[in-house]
Amino acid sequence: MKVWITALGLVLSAGAALAQSSPVGLWKTIDDDGKTEKSLVRIVDAGGVLGGKIEKIFDPAKQDAKCDKCSDERKDQPVLGMAILRQIKKDANAEHWDGGDILDPNNGKLYKVRLKPVDGGKKLEVRGYIGMPMLGRTQTWVRVE
Repeated sequence: MKVWITALGLVLSAGAALAQSSPVGLWKTIDDDGKTEKSLVRIVDAGGVLGGKIEKIFDPAKQDAKCDKCSDERKDQPVLGMAILRQIKKDANAEHWDGGDILDPNNGKLYKVRLKPVDGGKKLEVRGYIGMPMLGRTQTWVRVE
C-alpha cells in the first residue's frame, strides 16, 4: 500500500512540474520598467496551440480602453477580454514556444512572439520581435496560477 501511495505522489508531483514548465496558466504582466503591474493574461492550450487573453487590467483608467490603433478584427474592440497571444506552438527542439504573434494593444502593432518559462516555471520570458528574435524586446511575466 505504501508503494502505491508513494508512486501516486511521484506521478502527481511530476505532472505538476510538467505543468509549471509550460506557459499555460495565469500570468501577471509587468511593464518594461520591471515594476509596474499592467494586467493578468490567461494562456490556454487548444490542441497544442497556445493563445492568451487579457483577464484583468490593473489601471482603473484603462478598464474601458479599446484598441483603436489595431488594424485587424480587434480594431475598436475592448482590450479587456482581448486575445493578445495567438497561434503559438512548442518548438520541438527547444524549451520555448513560438510561431505565433503578440499584440501590443497600446499601439496596435503585431509582433512575432517567443515564450520561454524560466525559474522553474514561476516566470515567463515573453519576447516580441520583428523578423528575428534578436530584433525585439523581452518582458518577464510572473505566474499567478
